[in-house]
Amino acid sequence: MTEFERRVLAVVDDLQAGQLVSYGWVASEAGKPRAARAVGNILGELGDDDRPWWRVVQANGRIVSPRRAEQRARLLEDGAVIDGDRVLDPPVQRP
Repeated sequence: MTEFERRVLAVVDDLQAGQLVSYGWVASEAGKPRAARAVGNILGELGDDDRPWWRVVQANGRIVSPRRAEQRARLLEDGAVIDGDRVLDPPVQRP
């Protein structure tokens, strides 16, 4: 595992219920602000149910995970307001 992958997972591990962030925000917090796509790849490969991967969405609130139905259900459990595949509330933290 690379240092960047470790930092991404650490950032995601710190997300709390009700906190919704963008892939770009995670990338920025992990030290590579232009690596939003890499964050998605890392979560797709290394994300598991022991870390709150579902709290990371696109900056516009869109849910794009291959596990979209599961992510949507978990976000609803967190109290998010969702319309289709877009989270409306709470607002997404962006870089």
